[in-house]
Amino acid sequence: MALLPVETAHRNFVPDPITDGEAAAMFRAAVNLFRLWRITDEEAAVLIDLPARTYARWKAGQVGRISRDGKARLSNLMGIHKALRLIFSEPQRGYDWIRRPNGDLGGRSALEVMLGGELTDLMRVRRLLDAERGAW
Repeated sequence: MALLPVETAHRNFVPDPITDGEAAAMFRAAVNLFRLWRITDEEAAVLIDLPARTYARWKAGQVGRISRDGKARLSNLMGIHKALRLIFSEPQRGYDWIRRPNGDLGGRSALEVMLGGELTDLMRVRRLLDAERGAW
């Protein structure tokens, strides 16, 4: 088996899609994360882009089909959590960071930005944290 040149290997790399089982596991992890971030159910529903009643039903254990957008949102939330755990040695500092005003976000907190409701709002916070981690 011949190895592809690095530039060809990267160009052709397409990650496997997130399975429904993986998405359901990420949803359960997100519910726990929201508790640690002190996020209300209404805020959580905005972050995942679900009607509040649907979020409540899913939180109670009746997780339905998660859309491609929902999977991307959950993936970004898990990435944000992971980055915060790598940046802060004390987990509570990372949980608190979500609500703290941030100069890199125009004085708004990461939560305020993410509550804009768009997938790109979550991606913006994740990129900021990934850039911070990359600065090391």
